[in-house]
Amino acid sequence: MPGTYLPENYLPILIFLVISFTIGIGALVVGMLFRPRRPYPEKLSAYESGIPSVGEPRFRFSVKFFIVAMLFVVFDVEAIFLYPWAIVFDRIGVYAFVEMMVFILILLIGYIYAWKKKAFQWER
Repeated sequence: MPGTYLPENYLPILIFLVISFTIGIGALVVGMLFRPRRPYPEKLSAYESGIPSVGEPRFRFSVKFFIVAMLFVVFDVEAIFLYPWAIVFDRIGVYAFVEMMVFILILLIGYIYAWKKKAFQWER
């Protein structure tokens, strides 16, 4: 009958998700109920590598930091695509070779654009 279909193969996944969320939320609730609460100024201060913090812990990062991070991700993704392609290079043929060269050309154009915009220079 239309409208009465229940995918029985997904029932174990649903049970797994319910149990996972129950355990996760249960652990957070139990921790909140039983952990000691003794806050004091030194405990609440920002701490990194044993060195006391100097100045305001919340400050704005330069946009330059995010641009460099995005460029790193772009070229990291290139490496991820190149590795499996290189492994099966002898079996994929000329079409895949041309595709990869187009991909590398597009990345090269992006690299040249970033270079012209001086995105790789940390200080301006």
